[in-house]
Amino acid sequence: MERVHTLRNQHPDAAHVCWCLLVNGQVRQSDDGEPSGTAAAPMQNVLQHKHLDQVLATVVRYFGGVKLGAGGLVRAYSQAISEPLQQVSFVTLRVMDQLQVELAFEHESLLRRLAQEWNLQLTVEYQQQVQAMLEGEKAALEGFYKALSDQVRGQVRQVK
Repeated sequence: MERVHTLRNQHPDAAHVCWCLLVNGQVRQSDDGEPSGTAAAPMQNVLQHKHLDQVLATVVRYFGGVKLGAGGLVRAYSQAISEPLQQVSFVTLRVMDQLQVELAFEHESLLRRLAQEWNLQLTVEYQQQVQAMLEGEKAALEGFYKALSDQVRGQVRQVK
């Protein structure tokens, strides 16, 4: 919403600032005064056709003196989103996290093997038990912890 607000401030004479936000399968959008379904919905269709998520698409439109009609607006907004997408590089977002666990020394080799299998960074300290700090993708940490807990029959404690 900050980005949309910034665009409105940068283009105070614009007739419309239409937008579509896709996040984890949820959609939020605005036609900003355009006829219903002629701006944000076509933008959403383009984004979903490209299988995009975690994305905000915006179009700033000035009135040019020509009435486009509903079909013309749909084509204009679709094209305004699809053309730039042909020139971009896509980046996959990865949610990173940390996990600290404590377990008996006898399970250290299993801990190391599972950390490697789940592609996690591992730092180990030795105290009365093995203290391990793991870093990596959140989904991998969750899978790792479940696998570790299952294999040591619950004899692991999550510290943080």
